[in-house]
Amino acid sequence: MELYLVQHGLAESSESDPNRPLTRPGREEVTRIGRALANARVAVDVIYHSGKLRAAQTANTLGELVGAADGILQLAGLNPNDDPAIAESQLRDLPERVMLVGHLPHLSRLTSLLLFGDAAREVVAYRNAGVVCLRAEAGGRWVVRWYLVPELIVRS
Repeated sequence: MELYLVQHGLAESSESDPNRPLTRPGREEVTRIGRALANARVAVDVIYHSGKLRAAQTANTLGELVGAADGILQLAGLNPNDDPAIAESQLRDLPERVMLVGHLPHLSRLTSLLLFGDAAREVVAYRNAGVVCLRAEAGGRWVVRWYLVPELIVRS
């Protein structure tokens, strides 16, 4: 299984808009990441998001650029303070190539749980619109394949 973990794009503050949509720079970074993923021929079967507006907007933009054969869907257990064990248990029933669009601290805790069995051990410094690709190896062990952040993409 290939798992793409994406922190939503930069969002408005809760003071300026309680729904926290993506900012213009946030939309631009997500688009840049999506184009880079498409150029690298990253393919996903399905994109799941938390249901919060900023995650849904990120998922929809990535879906337009990368595609998602089985759609873009909301999935319980991806909110900022959800127990990462919920998402971990759901992975067994998901397709082979899955993208999860979510939030901190959840994504950081899920990554640590998958890689080390310890959700409290931070191993990835996530950033808005960043994508971490993990692969499940034989025996259920997870490894990091790569991590892409917007500043690594050359603007054209």
